[in-house]
Amino acid sequence: MDVLHEKHIVLGLSGGVACYKAAELCRLLVKAGASVQVVMTEAAEHFITPVTMQALSGRPVYGSQWDVRAPNAMAHINLGREADAVLIAPASADFMARLAQGRADELLSLLCLARPAARVPLVIAPAMNREMWAHPATQRNVAQLRADGAQVLGVGCGEQACGETGDGRMLEPPEILADLRAVLTPPLLRARRVLVTAGPTWEAIDPVRGLTNRSSGKMGFAIAEAAREAGAEVVLVAGPVALPTPRGVRRVDVLSAADMLAAVRAEVDAADVFIATAAVADWRPAQVAAEKIKKDGSGDTPALTFTENPDILATVAALPRARSGELFCVGFAAESHDLLRHAQAKRLRKNVPLLVGNIGPDTFGRDDNALLLVDAQGTTELPRAPKAELARALVADLARRLGAVD
Repeated sequence: MDVLHEKHIVLGLSGGVACYKAAELCRLLVKAGASVQVVMTEAAEHFITPVTMQALSGRPVYGSQWDVRAPNAMAHINLGREADAVLIAPASADFMARLAQGRADELLSLLCLARPAARVPLVIAPAMNREMWAHPATQRNVAQLRADGAQVLGVGCGEQACGETGDGRMLEPPEILADLRAVLTPPLLRARRVLVTAGPTWEAIDPVRGLTNRSSGKMGFAIAEAAREAGAEVVLVAGPVALPTPRGVRRVDVLSAADMLAAVRAEVDAADVFIATAAVADWRPAQVAAEKIKKDGSGDTPALTFTENPDILATVAALPRARSGELFCVGFAAESHDLLRHAQAKRLRKNVPLLVGNIGPDTFGRDDNALLLVDAQGTTELPRAPKAELARALVADLARRLGAVD
């Protein structure tokens, strides 16, 4: 389940044009299952109305420290006590300076200061002009906020409302959401390095044609994102897919099975976990035509011969670090029938401690899946669910296994 489900988020808005992004951010938080309490500074109300934020959050917006709606007239205490996290987006240069100095002369800075810091993280999404962001005073304030325990997110680079271009834009709402999930997710894989392969491979026949499969890469990308949420350092080796790189994940794009093996070899020595989610082509044409193969109208078809591709999972599983248990290998099997029998056989053949099986035609290109986890002790079924949810369940299971290994 999404870590944001049933979480209560205080969403604070300080003054800045990026307040328009807060509306979409609020909508995404609610869609993820969180309840959202919006708190706005007086300056923020010049950029977006409390009515808009109330409509999106479904809750009255707070803006004044003198608000008497709270029975004890202490909104700055109550709001922080009720929260699972306080998210300031956008956070202006002025507001970050206030927080860094411990000032508390309006409601939003008051509740940040009064929140139970040990259990309610403060997450800050800066937004300002590029010169303001680069100014030494701003960078000192950022350093001070991080030293005080706040999670100060990065900034985007691009066109700004003032007409200039550079660093300082507030991150996009999906990026902030991804970082917030990482803050709230238990760090089950902290200090672990995870290498994931995802998507299909493309085996060229000629310059315009090739052999591939229906894998979309969605499961592997979801696993990479879930591992990053759990605190891991993640490298994603991706075949040819049209998916955005998960936030905080380093991506290496490849085309063929040989390319993927080379990329894995370059990264695996630094990994603690290898998850082979990619649907790697078993064969490739023995010869690749230098020019497009043309039909001549005779009805004859070109004669193609094939050679077997290297087995990436088996290659990694045979490494000394994998055999000793220092490198934990997870394989994937996409089958069309007899899933249990084929998955058990593949796990033994590849010599990996965990094999995850699924029915390929039932999952390729879809946003949901059903998984069968096969190990030496037996099997565990993960019933059909969104791939992001299954990825988080698999990462939690993997963390337990790594604890047992340790």
